[in-house]
Amino acid sequence: MIAYLKGEIQSLEATYLIIDVAGVGYHVNIPLSAFDAFKGQKTATVLTHLHIKEDAHTLYGFQSAVEKAVFLDLIGISGIGPSTALGMLSAMNPNEIKGAIAAENVKQIQSIKGIGAKTAQRVILELKDKFRKEDLLEESSPSSVISNNSVKKEALSALINLGFAKNSAEKVIDKILQKQGEKLSLEELIKQALKSA
Repeated sequence: MIAYLKGEIQSLEATYLIIDVAGVGYHVNIPLSAFDAFKGQKTATVLTHLHIKEDAHTLYGFQSAVEKAVFLDLIGISGIGPSTALGMLSAMNPNEIKGAIAAENVKQIQSIKGIGAKTAQRVILELKDKFRKEDLLEESSPSSVISNNSVKKEALSALINLGFAKNSAEKVIDKILQKQGEKLSLEELIKQALKSA
């Protein structure tokens, strides 16, 4: 398995790049977001996934670990191949895909070229719980924005893993942070949330 390639970008197109690593040129298929990220760079580190079929070995490249993880989640679903997953990542960024799946927004997923109603429903059915648990989506409501956002996210993730519903866990954490201030440690925040839940 080739985890990443680090070298000089010899050619960069909207759908692929050619990267020279120690004199060997690798052709790597990429989503549009990676094209934007690598534009103007002479050297780069490209996270990769090697997809092996009977008739081809194809490299897919990504600019971030989140992008690669979402790609791997998508190709794990029956009926979604690497080209479709790459198309989804070209149409929406990883967090938008996760948000649409977690919110069960069939229309938004279906708006991506090559995704029909049944495929959109299958994607949502298979990935919604995973993306909700990961809780990597940024909260945009002002009431939940705090200066130490990572502590809140970790506490929320811990509570969800302990079996709490996301909405009720968020409310408890917000209530504690409003009352106690933002200088609570992660451990203390989780303990207080468990007591008040």
